[in-house]
Amino acid sequence: MKIQDTPNRAAFDVKGSQDIRSQFQKDPKQGLKAAAQQFEALFLQMVMKSMRDATPQDGLLNSDQSRFYTGMLDQQMAQNMASSRGGVGFARLIEQQLGRHLDTPKGQDELLAPATAAAKDLPLAVSDVSHLQHRPVLSGLPTSASYGANTSVTPTVSQEAPASSREFVNRVWPHAVEASRSTGIPPVFLIGHSALESGWGRGEIRKPDGTNSFNLFGIKAGKSWTGDTVEAATTEYVDGQPTKVTERFRAYASYEECFRDYANLLRNSPRYTGVIGSQDGTEFARRLQQAGYATDPMYADKLSRIINGPTLRQALIG
Repeated sequence: MKIQDTPNRAAFDVKGSQDIRSQFQKDPKQGLKAAAQQFEALFLQMVMKSMRDATPQDGLLNSDQSRFYTGMLDQQMAQNMASSRGGVGFARLIEQQLGRHLDTPKGQDELLAPATAAAKDLPLAVSDVSHLQHRPVLSGLPTSASYGANTSVTPTVSQEAPASSREFVNRVWPHAVEASRSTGIPPVFLIGHSALESGWGRGEIRKPDGTNSFNLFGIKAGKSWTGDTVEAATTEYVDGQPTKVTERFRAYASYEECFRDYANLLRNSPRYTGVIGSQDGTEFARRLQQAGYATDPMYADKLSRIINGPTLRQALIG
C-alpha cells in the first residue's frame, strides 16, 4: 500500500498510523517519509493553535462549536502544508537525519526512537489521534474517581484488571474512538478520563458476585436509570472535606455500552454543553469540573495530569 504524498487523506483518519506502519515494513524509506511528514503536520498544527490562542476570541460567532471546527480546519491545513511540495522543510530534515540508520537491520528497528522521544515532550491534542500507537509502559496512577455524580469510587483490584496502562488503553481504545465520533472529544481525553475514574482498570466497580460492572466513569444510577445497578463505597466532598458514603452506580454489559452511555450523557445533558468538542486536555478537564462532574476540588488538576502525563503518552506511542 503506497502512502499518498498528497493532502488527500483526512486529518482525522485514524487508519493513518496503521498505513504508515505497513508502509514502513514494506518500504522503510517511504515509511520514514510519511512519518516525517506527519511529525511536521503536528508541529504546524501546534503553531496554528498558538496563533489562534493569541487572537482575541470575542464576537457573535465565537463559541465552543466554532472553535472545535476551526481546530479541525487548522489540523487539515497543517497536514496539507506538510504534504505539499516539501512542506516547510522539517520533514525533509527529519528524513535525512533518521534515514542514515536505514542501512542496517538494527538501525531500522531503532529508527523511530528519536521521534518517539521528541513526541513525549509534546502536549496531547486532537492532532495526535492520527499517529498514536499502543506501546507498553508498566506503570499506573492511583484512582481519584468521581462523577457528575460527585463520587469517588474506592478501588477494588480484581484478577481481571489489566496488568499495565498499555493493556488498559488497548482494551478501551476502539470504544473511545466511537465515543469521540459522537462527542467531538479526542479519544485520548476520554481514555484519560476513564483511567482516572477506574485507576487504569485496576479499580473497576465490582458486583457482589465479583463480576465486572464495566462502569469506567463512575456513573451513578439516578432515578431515570432503568438498567442494572451496583453499590460501591465512594468519597463525596462536602465543603471541601472528603466523606465516605455508599452509592448506587450503573452497571453495563460491556465497555462498549459504558462508553456509549457516557457519550450520550455528555451530548444530552445541558450542563455538559461546554465539554462537547473540547480540543485541549487541560480545558476539557476544567470544563468537566465546572459542569459539576465531580466535587473533588482538585479533580480537574488530577485529570489534566493524566491526559498530559507520561503514563498515558507512553501507553499510546511507546
